[in-house]
Amino acid sequence: MSGDGAPAFQPTGSGDLRVAVVAASWHTRVMDGLLAGARRALREHDIGAPTVVRVPGSFELPVVAAALAAAGHEAIVALGVVIRGGTPHFDYVCRAATDGLARVALDHRVAVGFGLLTCDDERQALARAGLPDSTEDKGHEAATAAVLTARTLRAAPDLSPA
Repeated sequence: MSGDGAPAFQPTGSGDLRVAVVAASWHTRVMDGLLAGARRALREHDIGAPTVVRVPGSFELPVVAAALAAAGHEAIVALGVVIRGGTPHFDYVCRAATDGLARVALDHRVAVGFGLLTCDDERQALARAGLPDSTEDKGHEAATAAVLTARTLRAAPDLSPA
């Protein structure tokens, strides 16, 4: 299981962070679980009203994440799911979304929580979606990672955005 060895983080008082969530719309049940997990994690960190933006699919995550970063958000949680099919489309979308989100983080020096599921089948996606019968909660993990990284950037003056 990919969740083995995951660190345990304590909730932080991070209500002063500007946080946004950008979430794809494909695979409604999986996305509802990821978004619920992210919202729960943000509440645990005292972030009660993040900006939430829905986009058509995972390919669109980076461009909207970049716009949110340019608008001053310190942490962006990117949520999506791509399920392998019978064509190379899976590879292109996964690569574009992954590379684009990494570029947003580096170019804007902003925390990006990577909640993009890249699965072979729907069963794998549901197992990671944070639903009652799921074994993992990748939305929660992505939001926690974004908050903790934003706090790290903010705490170290030489690391914080210019």
